[in-house]
Amino acid sequence: MMSKRIWAGAPAMTVVLLLGACGGGGPGGSGGAFSGDKLVLAVLNDQSGVYKDASGPNSVKAVKMAVADYQKKYGDKAVVKKIEVTSTDHQNKPDIANTKASELYERGGADVILDVPTSSAALAVANQAKTHKKLFLDVSAATTALTGAQCNKYTFQWAYNTYLLANGTGTTVTQSGGKKWTIIFPDYEFGQNMTKSFTDAITKAGGAVQETIPTPFPNENFATFLTKAGSSNPDVIGTMHAGGDLINLVKQFNESGLKDKGVELAVGLMVINDIHSLGVEQFAGTLFTDPWYWNMDAEARAWADRFLAETGNRPSFEHAGNYSAALQYLEAVQEAGTDDTDAVVGKLEGKKVNDVFLRNGEIRAKDHSVVHDANLARVKKPADVKEPWDYEEIVTKIPAAKGFPPAEASGCSMKP
Repeated sequence: MMSKRIWAGAPAMTVVLLLGACGGGGPGGSGGAFSGDKLVLAVLNDQSGVYKDASGPNSVKAVKMAVADYQKKYGDKAVVKKIEVTSTDHQNKPDIANTKASELYERGGADVILDVPTSSAALAVANQAKTHKKLFLDVSAATTALTGAQCNKYTFQWAYNTYLLANGTGTTVTQSGGKKWTIIFPDYEFGQNMTKSFTDAITKAGGAVQETIPTPFPNENFATFLTKAGSSNPDVIGTMHAGGDLINLVKQFNESGLKDKGVELAVGLMVINDIHSLGVEQFAGTLFTDPWYWNMDAEARAWADRFLAETGNRPSFEHAGNYSAALQYLEAVQEAGTDDTDAVVGKLEGKKVNDVFLRNGEIRAKDHSVVHDANLARVKKPADVKEPWDYEEIVTKIPAAKGFPPAEASGCSMKP
């Protein structure tokens, strides 16, 4: 293994050159089926802000794990010998994501961009993918627009969306008695889309959203917003925040006295790192939807053990999702024998997948939503935690057919 910087003018970019086993064969060697005789996988995400723990640098490591597994599996039979993994920080800003994506495709030689948390940033990258006719495998952004009104031939939504989160958590909490909701949300694409999806799910379950309260993104002080939310005497306050914002809000909710008044806090999106950062006692009993959990079965745990050895942390669903997206992309390239984008898209569309992340997975051709089984989970009480990171109890499985909207209802009109 060797590393070198290949892109002067992009100082935030870390480039790792991974070489497969030496030897001839395969179009990657001299046949011209690969641009530059190599593949470039680019991870574009939050490396320093509120989402860096859920995704960030460890998503880059997950992608590198996928590359290593591909090379180990195929060895000299791999159709491409040189694979680079690059990464850069979009700072959760759509304008920066837009510029970085264009640079990655044009100057960085990226065949595929992965990850991209922050829905507004992901929509910008999707537009660049469409313009450049290069692949974008979104893992960490949840807006349904990616596979709905703003879908395109070159964008796939790999891990989850707001519909899955709402129809898991929103429906269950409402049916359990939380009929009157107030929703607090970050005022950008993700929070707006989450609020719509949760409102739809809550209403269908027989509840009502009394008030929606937008907050700046990112934000540290939620005291005023929580006071306003509690003034309407809701059964449930739903927070649509994530990452560092969620941690701040939960801590301030627990200090506000609202819980003592019988108000329940429902969390729209949470990852294992949020619980680890704030402490399991702060979240104990919280019901939430988790697309994947590191200790949900033996296969997940075995991969999580490898990830722990690499990073010192247990993986979030976003880390596992990035591994899966990178691995399935490489498998599609192997099958296509080329990095030609249209050929690779053809190998991905309609594929049925079972891997460490995708259980009963299908890469839908109609809207490029990657559907799979997910989990309704509850945060354990501190006394029930048996080992570090052992924070979740799986309440029930959410089958793919229930967790994701039918393709016909997505609103996607697939065009190049």
